[in-house]
Amino acid sequence: MKYLIDTQILIWFQISPNKIKNEILDIIQDTSNQIFISDISLFEITIKQNIKKLPEFPVKLDDIIFNALKNDFSFIGLTHKLFSVYLELALHEYHKDPFDRMIISTALAEEITIISSDEKFLLYNHLVKIIKA
Repeated sequence: MKYLIDTQILIWFQISPNKIKNEILDIIQDTSNQIFISDISLFEITIKQNIKKLPEFPVKLDDIIFNALKNDFSFIGLTHKLFSVYLELALHEYHKDPFDRMIISTALAEEITIISSDEKFLLYNHLVKIIKA
């Protein structure tokens, strides 16, 4: 099965896997599953590290990528199709985070399940399958 992990799950997997439920870790570590990371997560981490909003996550971008590849994760780049899906995604009053919405758009465009710890992702569960971590 194919899964897209959100930015928070990526961060936890890198430095605090104990924060991820065992059943979610089982999915992520099951080699029969394909685990994807959106490049938007790397962009989000880079921006937030640059403006000092992630002091608890000092991991360098090269190390994030190295660790992800070491765990057989794949990356999904930004595409024109993704931007088109993003434009069509309903804007919820209580969820305007552009990074989250790009991750959701990625899952929609690629037709894959999202693993997220963010309750707000559930606003989109009628469009894409979401597993709450």
